[in-house]
Amino acid sequence: MARAPHRSSPAALIFGCGYVGLALARTLTAAGWQVAGTARSSASRADVAAAGALPLALEDEAVAGWLGQAPLVVGSIPPDGDGDPAVRLWQQALEGRPADGHAVYLSTTGVYGDRAGRWAFEDEPPTPASPEASRRVVAERQWLALPGPVSVLRLPGIYGPGRSALDQLRAGTARAVVKPGQVFSRIHRDDIVAAVMALTGRPQAAGIFNLADDEPAPPHLVTLEAARLLGLPAPPLQPFEAGALSPMAQRFWSECKRVPNARAKARLGWRPLYPTYREGLAACMAAQRA
Repeated sequence: MARAPHRSSPAALIFGCGYVGLALARTLTAAGWQVAGTARSSASRADVAAAGALPLALEDEAVAGWLGQAPLVVGSIPPDGDGDPAVRLWQQALEGRPADGHAVYLSTTGVYGDRAGRWAFEDEPPTPASPEASRRVVAERQWLALPGPVSVLRLPGIYGPGRSALDQLRAGTARAVVKPGQVFSRIHRDDIVAAVMALTGRPQAAGIFNLADDEPAPPHLVTLEAARLLGLPAPPLQPFEAGALSPMAQRFWSECKRVPNARAKARLGWRPLYPTYREGLAACMAAQRA
């Protein structure tokens, strides 16, 4: 692939081709897009090439050419203490993008902090409860300050083929922890990709969107459903004990919220392919068998 996009087909640049970014790259290339994606290591860049995209390091000079010409730029790099390194490194090139270019930042619903089980809506001010979520708030502001259409997609727990309760059960690491009243929202990887694809035809759909399935649920129910699908004995139910968890896991379990998806449905015409964890886990099973 050329080091700069040509004008014969649409182009996209993905900052951070990890689990979601690689799936997005595969979908875009299959739809006829030219795609470039950044990755840190040579092994990760080989994965980008295998997805049909041009692998780049973040500091590669070719990134500026893609920024100036690609209508779609997607940010998926974990922020550091100063926000998003992609925005800092390529601020001038990002600001010089075409007026019709669309920037999409993949953030986290962790910016809402704890809502004691209530729904967390996009217009509510962020109240992050962890250093990682606070960094995401900074990164969101950096992306939203860029000129042109910018969409921020706030994501809850991401799962999909190779990264689900099915894999935890196979590895023998799954637990069925029960904390009364605790629910989490989640999103299948392919539903994130579908939302980004929906945005490609809607540059006017700027702003913040939650992405989640239709059924926030206690995590032990997901584990039990995965065991049923695999035909394995379900792990015994365990009462929640904060002292037995790592500090990061304690922060995770200390937050309880439900994530609505009505805005994404109304403005993007998006609907989750997997409206609950049941359909999502079944799809993971099918994908892994294939």
